[in-house]
Amino acid sequence: MNTVLKKMMVALLALGIGQAVWADSVPDFKETLQAAEQGYAKAQFNLGLMYDSGRGVRQDYTKAVQWYRKAAEQGDAKAQYNLGVMYDNGLGVRQDYTQAVQWYRKAAEQGHAKAQYNLGVRYYNGQGVRQDYTQAVQWYRKAAEQGLADAQYNLGVAYVKGKGVRQDDTQAVQWYRKAAEQGDAEAQSNLGVMYDNGQGVRQDYTQAVQWYRKAAEQGLADAQYNLGVAYVKGKGVRQDDTQAVQWYRKAAEQGYADAQSNLGVMYEEGQGVRQDYAQAVQWYRKAAEQGLAEAQYNLGVMYAKGEGVRQNYKIAKEWFGKACDNGLQQGCKAYRVLNQAGY
Repeated sequence: MNTVLKKMMVALLALGIGQAVWADSVPDFKETLQAAEQGYAKAQFNLGLMYDSGRGVRQDYTKAVQWYRKAAEQGDAKAQYNLGVMYDNGLGVRQDYTQAVQWYRKAAEQGHAKAQYNLGVRYYNGQGVRQDYTQAVQWYRKAAEQGLADAQYNLGVAYVKGKGVRQDDTQAVQWYRKAAEQGDAEAQSNLGVMYDNGQGVRQDYTQAVQWYRKAAEQGLADAQYNLGVAYVKGKGVRQDDTQAVQWYRKAAEQGYADAQSNLGVMYEEGQGVRQDYAQAVQWYRKAAEQGLAEAQYNLGVMYAKGEGVRQNYKIAKEWFGKACDNGLQQGCKAYRVLNQAGY
């Protein structure tokens, strides 16, 4: 399954990347407060961090915002970025994407990589600013060229989709690789997809498996699923149904519908695991309830045959109908057969 779209959804949830990072060692509160009150921007920023993180003082987001603002208004890029994060997440201040964008921009224009990345995300999603893929790409590129893995990944996605830049799989591969080599799991997985499909790079199943494995070992469900597929097909790795089952299970337990469905097939067929119709039904049901047509059809078959569940043609027909509604022609045919039989 192509995984290139995932990061954009993840990016919105990851905007709280402004986790408190101290400029130096954790300072003394009284000394920091005294310096901050005297107008030293670095002290104001550190005081904001102390209130933000609750280190050395009781956590208070409102006070964190106050001190970040004082430092930000003096041009401190880190404070501007952190103030943007506070507006982005509604911490200590009412959530306001427009204000977040304004503070990100101030920091970004000073070369702050994470601010550049966040500003790119906001342009991409049209939050706090009019949606503009070209602007998004420009800011992603600035951050990516500074080595920020998230930005490198999103720049790769932009090249794959041709949003804000001319579609170019070769460029996508280059940016995915930069992020992947820094350990970014989504980039590793997508780089595997590019090798798997021969997009922007010569098709190489062995390389695909290597990158899938790196991401899978970090717990990324997409990669775990793709690694399972590689083991079933014996592409880039020796064919091994037992290994396939193990990787499908890891992804399935994270709620990955395709993996749940394939794990059901392995149980039904007794591939890499002892045949167990009841287990097959359980995994088919999990995927079917997520709307996966193949799983809905397979679950219908189990009800029609009475394997792993009591035979029930009426319920089988319901699942065939759902599969049909989701575009699976086999489901339509099976539904028609049962319908004509009077069920």
